[in-house]
Amino acid sequence: MSLLSRRTVLALLFLSLLPLAGRVRAADEKIRIACVGDSITFGAGVKDPKVNAYPVVLGGLLGDKYDSQNFGVSGATLLKNGDKPYWKEAAYKQAQDFKPNIVVIKLGTNDTKPQNAKHKDEFNADLAAMVDAFEALPSKPKVFLCLPVPIYGTLYGINDKNLQDFVLPGIKAVVEQKKLPLIDLHTALSGKPELFPDKIHPNAAGAALIAKAVAEAIEAAK
Repeated sequence: MSLLSRRTVLALLFLSLLPLAGRVRAADEKIRIACVGDSITFGAGVKDPKVNAYPVVLGGLLGDKYDSQNFGVSGATLLKNGDKPYWKEAAYKQAQDFKPNIVVIKLGTNDTKPQNAKHKDEFNADLAAMVDAFEALPSKPKVFLCLPVPIYGTLYGINDKNLQDFVLPGIKAVVEQKKLPLIDLHTALSGKPELFPDKIHPNAAGAALIAKAVAEAIEAAK
């Protein structure tokens, strides 16, 4: 065989293996989970959040096939007209740039503050818009909505009355409208005030329960 022919054969063999290499890379690629939320997602109130915040624990529960990243922002609201809209935070763009395959949205607790509740009639539309924004990403992620954890006291203006009045019903309405999976963290952590040292933020044990509920929902949606 001539040198030219040998080179031609090798080149053809290399080209034939490229699609296989692409498939191997695709098979090995992890499923990216963007955990979108407020201080409870971020890990406020949790000892050593780099280890015990729920998105970290979630990654451990789901295993090596998943890459769970924390995009929580303390004080963030779902409402665009809230006092700290998640929409305007760097984490919002970072969550999108992450090219997630799954998005878990856990917002609403800070929306119960009186200054934010003034815009409660905008809550459903803003939540639907956030779902649309994530679903429109090129990665076409599956979006999960969470009912916020219980509020066991009033802190920073956060209160259970507004949670019951418009946040929980609003999330349920958007879940129904968009046909999305719902993660009921409110029920999962109800009756467990001992897990909330400041009555608002769960401790590490509470964060572990959040992670467990989210993991079960993701597994069930496969």
